[in-house]
Amino acid sequence: MAHANAPMNARPDEPFGALPDGTPVRRWTLERAGVRVRVLTYGGIVQSVEVPDREGRLVDVVLGFGDVAGYLAHPEPYFGALVGRYANRIAGGAFALDGRRYELARNDAPNSLHGGTYGFDKRVWDAAPVEHGVRLSRVSPDGEEGFPGRLEISATYTLRADGALRIAYEAVTDAPTVVNLTNHTYWNLAGPASGSAAGHALRIDASRYTPADAHLIPTGVDTVAGSRLDFRTERKVGAEYNHNFVLDKGRTEAAVEVAELYDPASGRVLTVATTEPGLQLYTADHLGEPFGPGHGIALETQHFPDSPNQPEFPSTELRPGDTFRSETVFGFGVRG
Repeated sequence: MAHANAPMNARPDEPFGALPDGTPVRRWTLERAGVRVRVLTYGGIVQSVEVPDREGRLVDVVLGFGDVAGYLAHPEPYFGALVGRYANRIAGGAFALDGRRYELARNDAPNSLHGGTYGFDKRVWDAAPVEHGVRLSRVSPDGEEGFPGRLEISATYTLRADGALRIAYEAVTDAPTVVNLTNHTYWNLAGPASGSAAGHALRIDASRYTPADAHLIPTGVDTVAGSRLDFRTERKVGAEYNHNFVLDKGRTEAAVEVAELYDPASGRVLTVATTEPGLQLYTADHLGEPFGPGHGIALETQHFPDSPNQPEFPSTELRPGDTFRSETVFGFGVRG
């Protein structure tokens, strides 16, 4: 479990072990406005986020590990990772684009999940400093995990003047492809050692969601009214959520606030703003050691699951000459 305890003047860039093949992993520390965030070059992972409670006490509020071995031993929950080339599921592990069918890794049988067996979450990214942050980049070659096109991607992590964590993605391709990127951090605003996060209160600005079949593939769009999926007014999260919400604001050029998570015990508040049209709420009810069921809540900003096979959904296609851009901002505060 990651417990950030280095001094506030920690080096911005330091060694963080290596993969079994010897590839080095580095950790970047971002500090501003009383917030400290640590990002790994392995998987673009947000390893820790330290923010104060209503008494000013600084605690790490995300689930993570103190070494590379922890992430290698627990890959499938995607702890804190940058997920792609396609976040969420693609039905049957295949899609058609411009009349050609592409077969993907079926790592969540019968579907493809989060970019396949060896997705962006398991790659070591190049890193370069930017003002108040770090820019991660890599090239995903044509055919990686079955996806077409050579994709040049960057993800820039910065802390704003108010301490909010901004993640901005960009990508270009040399052939038609599909792209859907997200961050898979699990939040527990009371701290990872506090147990279940089911008592957190949540608001999501979404009047609709995408119902799904037994394999979590959307079957259309329906209203949240009168259901346990209605978070338009803040209420306790509870358990057993793995649902994509259709955000009322739709796809936007600038990030718009769409959700707020609140821990009554500590007073900590997390806000989520994004340019994306969807948000996946996942309450991690089946996490195993070293954590337990429901110990974290993922709020994954994204396009909808299986969009390449569902033309009525917002498009995830990216073509040569165009640039994919996406932005999500995680803000931090307290209530008295």
